[in-house]
Amino acid sequence: MSKFTAIRNSKKTVLRNRAAVVAAGIGVTAALGAGVATAADGGLLGLTSGVGKTVSAQADAQAKAVADAKAAKVAKAAKAAKAKKDAAKKANAWGKPVDKYTLGSTFGLAGSHWSHNHSGQDFVVPTGTAVKSVHKGTVVKAGPWGGGDGPAYGNAIVVRHDNGMYTQYAHLSQIKVQPGQRVGTGQLIGLSGSTGNSTGPHLHFEVRTGPNYGTGIEPTGFLRAHGASV
Repeated sequence: MSKFTAIRNSKKTVLRNRAAVVAAGIGVTAALGAGVATAADGGLLGLTSGVGKTVSAQADAQAKAVADAKAAKVAKAAKAAKAKKDAAKKANAWGKPVDKYTLGSTFGLAGSHWSHNHSGQDFVVPTGTAVKSVHKGTVVKAGPWGGGDGPAYGNAIVVRHDNGMYTQYAHLSQIKVQPGQRVGTGQLIGLSGSTGNSTGPHLHFEVRTGPNYGTGIEPTGFLRAHGASV
């Protein structure tokens, strides 16, 4: 082999080795690039999944807040409607003239204490006990001398009710209303006492078909028939 031929073969070998190294480098780079791309894709998918869960949770929370607000609004409306219904029921109800009492002389009772038979029902209570209207209505009498019915009643009140009936409250120590005033069921109208022809502190209560003395009917049966437990 000539010297020229040996040099030429040596150069070919070097070129072949360089080509192999370059090819190997290209393969490694390609493989590394593929790995990086795969890792990037995995991270992106994880990030997308996390964002999706967060958005879904926010949407659920918002939907729950809207549902809760709607339920609260419905509950509030139902409560208001019930309160209105209860108020209307109470306004149309009949009650007792005093809360705590002992029943005394009854309607129609004969005795020397009265010029005629007893015209009402006595509720024995201490002086100063709250006396309340048994039903809504308008005060037609209020004052001494039975509000015009006579001195035996002392300080007295007469209320005309919407159904055309009347109630009287007598022997009061104080009067808290005046003629023409509207009153509601259970409203304070006076304080019990022992004014007029009275043997001691009590409330003389009457149910009447008219505003004046002599029109009374048995009061406890009337109240019970109208839902008041006397």
